[in-house]
Amino acid sequence: MGLRPAKCYHWDSPAYTRRSKNPADSFITGIPGTKLTHYNMGNMKGEYDTEVSVVSDMKIQIRHNALEAARIATNKILEENLGVNNYHFKVRVVPHHVMRENVMATGAGADRVQSGMRGAFGKPMGFAARMNKNQAVFTVVLNKTDDKMKCVKRALKIAMSKLPGDMKIVIKPTNA
Repeated sequence: MGLRPAKCYHWDSPAYTRRSKNPADSFITGIPGTKLTHYNMGNMKGEYDTEVSVVSDMKIQIRHNALEAARIATNKILEENLGVNNYHFKVRVVPHHVMRENVMATGAGADRVQSGMRGAFGKPMGFAARMNKNQAVFTVVLNKTDDKMKCVKRALKIAMSKLPGDMKIVIKPTNA
């Protein structure tokens, strides 16, 4: 079975982050690792004058695998067209909320095996980043020229197509 739709994961409770190196202190065990591993790409020590960000227009949860897919696609375009030393690409959110699913049995005789919603705490299936309205997901910092801006906008539009919800691109000068 593929991934369950977003409507299966409600945002009706605080973020579930109870995990510990000591198993006795964790409420659940067997949490899979996050796919998102790199948060800073490009030249982090450069001097830049423009900041281009993908900003969420709504309150949503973004899965870690969607963030990783958008990060890879964006960074590949930026590397090929701008070069590694001409930008700083930053992932601005951290997936910390553990998503759980009440796994259901299927097939013949499944109704005799299952207990329905009794004890439906669920098994951990992955991580999600919780986004508020007007919160930045990705930021690219660079020195502004027309060619570079076209490339960055194209890369961030591809990233937006891989993310759920409504997003927009915001351009502003850096504070440095």
